[in-house]
Amino acid sequence: MIDAGRMTTPVPDNTEMNISRAEQRTLHALAQGGRILLERDDQGRIIAARCFTREGWVLDGCDLTMWRSLKRKRVIMSRGGGPYVVNRDGLSRLRSQLDNRTSARGF
Repeated sequence: MIDAGRMTTPVPDNTEMNISRAEQRTLHALAQGGRILLERDDQGRIIAARCFTREGWVLDGCDLTMWRSLKRKRVIMSRGGGPYVVNRDGLSRLRSQLDNRTSARGF
């Protein structure tokens, strides 16, 4: 696309971004009511991220690297310093599964 003599690239549509199998697993857990909680050190730096299912189990494979990846892809969000949950864009990227339960949370 050329605009006033400059070449610009179109902004990619977020729904086309690839999501790995591990990220899909984490998003499914979040879609069913799970949360990602961050652990911080005394200086306030993030040292760990843990994903909890709605039953309170810790999801294996969800670590700080996974949290950064999901946050960079803008499929999770946090409100008011609370735990990270899946957002509307994250729900739209999930492949359908029969056991996904989403509530009427405000997005």
